[in-house]
Amino acid sequence: MQQSGRRSMMPPPTDTRSNLPLPSTVKKQTSRSRMSLAGPAIRAPQLVPPSTNPRQSMARSQNINPLLMSASKQNVGRTPLHNSVRRGSTWGGAGGLAAPSIIQAVKDPRPLRERQYQAKMRQDILGYLQNQLGLEITMSTLTNIQGKDYRAIFNELLLHLDPNHPLNQPKFEDEFVPALKAVRYPFAHQIDNKWLAAPASMHSWPSLLGVLHWLVEMCKLRDDYENSEHPTLQRPDKVPEQFDDPWDHAALAFNYFEETYTVWLDLVDDFAESNQVLEDRYAKRNNTVQSEVEEQLNRLNDAKSRLKKLEASAPPINKMVRDNGLLKGDSEKFQKILQQYESRKRKLTDSIAIEKGELQRELVRVDQLKAEQERLQSIVKAQNLSPEEVLEMNQTHETLSRTLEDLKQKIADTHKSIMALEVSVTNRVSATEEALDLYTNLLSNLELFPPLPEPWEHIDLTLELNPAASNPQQLLIGSDIRKIVKPTLSAVAESKRTDRSNVETERIKVDNELDQLSLECENVEEDVTEIEKKVAALNDQADDLRDAAQQEAQVASAEANRLERDLAAARTAALANGMGVKSRLQALQFDYQEQIAKVSRLKDETVRAIIKNSHEIAMFKEEVSRHLRELREFASTDSTD
Repeated sequence: MQQSGRRSMMPPPTDTRSNLPLPSTVKKQTSRSRMSLAGPAIRAPQLVPPSTNPRQSMARSQNINPLLMSASKQNVGRTPLHNSVRRGSTWGGAGGLAAPSIIQAVKDPRPLRERQYQAKMRQDILGYLQNQLGLEITMSTLTNIQGKDYRAIFNELLLHLDPNHPLNQPKFEDEFVPALKAVRYPFAHQIDNKWLAAPASMHSWPSLLGVLHWLVEMCKLRDDYENSEHPTLQRPDKVPEQFDDPWDHAALAFNYFEETYTVWLDLVDDFAESNQVLEDRYAKRNNTVQSEVEEQLNRLNDAKSRLKKLEASAPPINKMVRDNGLLKGDSEKFQKILQQYESRKRKLTDSIAIEKGELQRELVRVDQLKAEQERLQSIVKAQNLSPEEVLEMNQTHETLSRTLEDLKQKIADTHKSIMALEVSVTNRVSATEEALDLYTNLLSNLELFPPLPEPWEHIDLTLELNPAASNPQQLLIGSDIRKIVKPTLSAVAESKRTDRSNVETERIKVDNELDQLSLECENVEEDVTEIEKKVAALNDQADDLRDAAQQEAQVASAEANRLERDLAAARTAALANGMGVKSRLQALQFDYQEQIAKVSRLKDETVRAIIKNSHEIAMFKEEVSRHLRELREFASTDSTD
């Protein structure tokens, strides 16, 4: 009974954001319903029919504390500007505490007495009341307003701005200025309640119209804020699947607190359904995040593998430099080939010009021969020759004609032979140029372009073809092939073979050193394995010692408990039978002290054994680390050498 009484007096933990008590997991053997722990409820003057639902009965109560009264409403919202579910107003009514006022006495800067500004305010108010609130109101109502109309418009705007604001005063004058102060109207100190008797009067209407216009502007701001879907609205259904905003976390948390608090007020301490919903919501978020993390890890692994490949391979700049050198060599070769083609083109152009000149000369000669033939024919006609002379001349002409045909045939055969020889020479020149190109490419690949390494730095192995040379010895431009090029190439090949054999020898030596280092690493790994086995054995031994010490401590504790029970029984017997058993009690006390000393000694020995084993393990780890560092330094030094 004492424990249950103390438990009921302890206040439950509260939510730091809403000041609502957190649900308790302790079953309370109290009445059929729970009351809110926010404080005692004070009933309103009006009569309310009783209800069996504890939450409904509590929602009708009015707390003196305005914050707790807001928390006891039936519909608990996320922010003061929520549409469907709103928190209660902090206005405590006439019997409650008035809201603290921090309004400074400032003058209204609006030109309320200007007719144009009044017309604009009336238009804004009329448009908002008709379009947003759906009130059937006309401009004439605002032009010549009555007291009841002003009160109706004011109450409609105030309730739209704060739906839970209490309007329970019989006189409008008693709640008008307090309501303006509650909604933080900055010019409430300038309002006089006497104006409400005749709101359309010249001296009161500008200020009262300014109040309605300010309420309309505040309602517009409230509507814009509610429709903005901002995270501060604390709407769980608007929280996206992926969220990191603290307001989203707060929305889910407050929704959970609201649901569990509702269940708790219904005398249910099992929140499994709410817990499962919240866990599923965060699991859905975490699944997407986990997939993104896995994707990023896969990309990271791919990047690491590519980085390892790049680090293992030669630097790309070396390949680019080599390719650049090859391209430069190819460029030089192409320049030389272009020069050769240009020289060949010039030669062909010259030969074509010569052939054209020869053709012109032959045409002139043909014209001369035709003229000579015509002259001879005229001479023959002019001469009076005998038939024998004509026959002899014809025979001579035929003989000369046959001789001329034979000469023409010989000339044609000679021209054909010359053309065949030119084709053969052209083919051989092309084959020779291809062979020289192959030779030049080999020189470029073998890096034998000048300047050559010592001792051949003054030798030029490049060769060029001069097909226009008449002397066969002058067809190749460059060093002598037999005396310079061939011996030099033989010497270079011998040098390369020697370098290759030296490199192979060095490679074999490095492989042997690597094999020795690998063998030493394997030996060190075997030593480390043995040491790890010893460490595991020491750990097992320490665990055994700790278990034995714990068992002994348990035995000693059981013995001490038994002795305490015996001591209590002895004390009871001594009280019942007198002081005759005092000696027995002292003996039991001595045994009890011995058992306590034994337990303390066993604890000290266990602690010392654990400390000793831990020290040995630490020294062993330090020794292994030192051996590994020495091995790493030795391997790095050896690889550097």
